[in-house]
Amino acid sequence: MKRDSVLIVGSGMMGSGIAAICALAGEPAILTDIDLPHAEAGALKAKGYVKELLDNGLTSKEAADAADSLISTCGSIEEALPKVNFAIEAINENMEAKQILFKALDAGLPVEVPIASNTSGLRITEIAALTKHPERTMTAHFWFPGHLVPLVEVVLSEHTDEKMALAVKDRLAAWGKAPVLVRQDLPGQLANRILQAMIREAVNIVDIGLATPEDVDTAVKMGMGIRLPAWGILEHVDGVGVDLCRSVQNTVLPGISAADGANPLFSEMLAKGDLGYKSGRGFYDWSKKDMEALAAGRNNFIIQARKILQSKGNKEEKK
Repeated sequence: MKRDSVLIVGSGMMGSGIAAICALAGEPAILTDIDLPHAEAGALKAKGYVKELLDNGLTSKEAADAADSLISTCGSIEEALPKVNFAIEAINENMEAKQILFKALDAGLPVEVPIASNTSGLRITEIAALTKHPERTMTAHFWFPGHLVPLVEVVLSEHTDEKMALAVKDRLAAWGKAPVLVRQDLPGQLANRILQAMIREAVNIVDIGLATPEDVDTAVKMGMGIRLPAWGILEHVDGVGVDLCRSVQNTVLPGISAADGANPLFSEMLAKGDLGYKSGRGFYDWSKKDMEALAAGRNNFIIQARKILQSKGNKEEKK
């Protein structure tokens, strides 16, 4: 049997998005889940994501038609394993369940086949603790929505073979993603460490009464956020000058939160049952805000940003 397929275990929002991108790159994607109906539902979602990309000009009709035929399902992992040359786990964030799955994948796949976890927060070293070949395990964290956001964080465990991780990074780049290599298995990986620092200070600003949640989000979206796709943080430092940035940091950092735990405001909100959108109230009153419209606007902005970045890349290739 030809070993030419990517196995994606877990067919929820992330697994189905990964399957869509994999198939659009011309690689067969096999979705499995707790049962075949769940996997088949994930395959339908994946094909819906392919259509969304096609409808928005981010892929061709030829690639989309081919992708639909490359997305399949399996009722069990064992049934799929003989076809697999890359496995990606995208199940719930449960350490024990991931460890059991990795042990089974490790036992059933040749040692040259990489096994990756889509975990957003768990350490890959611990996830792979029960495997006999941890050198072929790594994290491949696709950012949500997985079919739209280009970033994938490839995280090395304490035992990962760097050459295998680099090969996976190159493969994901061929899928049209923007993979980065994270060389230490630390909580938060790379991008989430930056995001959590931003959340810490954003909540601190609300807590001390410096600004409202609305003004905090407006400042981020209409300030640094709108330029970040084309002007990275460290590009900004070099652009304005290391000397100026050092001066600003010496002035501003003493007044910024350096808390090593969640802001007490979170506990106050939880005590009141304010869990955010799922309870109807968090920093915002969601009876007055439309989450579906907000998410649709987010996706459309990502789509338009990707079109601009794609156009820029095409122009640079022609030079």
